[in-house]
Amino acid sequence: MKKRPTILDVARQAGVSKSTVSLVLQNSSLVKQSTREEVARAIDELGYVYNRSAAGLRGAASGLIGLIINDLRNPFFTEFAASAQMTFASKGYSTVIANTDEDPEIQAQVIDSMIEHGVSAFVISPTYGGDESPFERIERAGIPTMQVLRQLDERTDLFPFASHDYAFGGEAATRHLIDTGCQKIAFAGGLADRPITLERMSGYRSVMQANDLAPTIFHGRPSRQFGREIALKILQEHEGLEAAICFSDLVALGMLSGFAELGIKVGQDFRIIGFDDIEECSLAFPRLSSVRCDTALFGRNAAEAMLAWIVDGVRPPDTKHYPVELIKRQSTLGLNA
Repeated sequence: MKKRPTILDVARQAGVSKSTVSLVLQNSSLVKQSTREEVARAIDELGYVYNRSAAGLRGAASGLIGLIINDLRNPFFTEFAASAQMTFASKGYSTVIANTDEDPEIQAQVIDSMIEHGVSAFVISPTYGGDESPFERIERAGIPTMQVLRQLDERTDLFPFASHDYAFGGEAATRHLIDTGCQKIAFAGGLADRPITLERMSGYRSVMQANDLAPTIFHGRPSRQFGREIALKILQEHEGLEAAICFSDLVALGMLSGFAELGIKVGQDFRIIGFDDIEECSLAFPRLSSVRCDTALFGRNAAEAMLAWIVDGVRPPDTKHYPVELIKRQSTLGLNA
């Protein structure tokens, strides 16, 4: 990371004093318009970001970590955020958490705001869409940043990426369903062409191809509502299907609900596997088989990796994938399991 531009750099670039730059940043009426424009031009050229925290508390380290999550309504991401936040807190760091709600404009806004308020580091589960300018602003600001669970910026030499081995999870789920006698297996959920969808689906595709089985794919927003709709669609339009691997547990739980409405016995008439293994999987009826990602452990690991970077100078590897495990329950083993 390049050195973060300082107020002195701006002053030299604009040919004015440090105090003049400070007055401009504070929107003081004492500075004439032409000087204000010169300072603004220097700020833009250098990529300088006004640090409000430093302005209000000179010489103090912020001790703030910016934790930006694409969808905090999803229990998977909520558990990750809680685990990471508690790990940072145990080392004396406070966490500013933002939910972008899958909106790239909100993501850009909260990144800018957190830079302005002087966070020490970022951990970001990014929203897809928009452009990479928010990460370019992070680069100019020189703030250590990890991408987790999703990757938006390909420059892992600047923004290391950590996630799970989703491909292996898809393989294990598909092999398990084939071992139970299923051949007509669908993959349900996930928006088409999103990297996270392709990765979770890749293991399913490879095992289906290796066994000369035709894939059936239903793309859509990974929600309970979509899962319920797919259950109804399968009964009406795809009666031959025997099982489904779902992009997420939310989709799988929605399918459980839909099949229950239709009188279809999951685990006997149809088999379902979720992805993530949130707590509700072990509480639903029938209990849901799922690819366990151990989100709480992942949150601790991600926070510890960031702390090692900003405290000890030990940078995380460019890319790291943590192992996953298939948890087999009633939705694939039968109601007596």
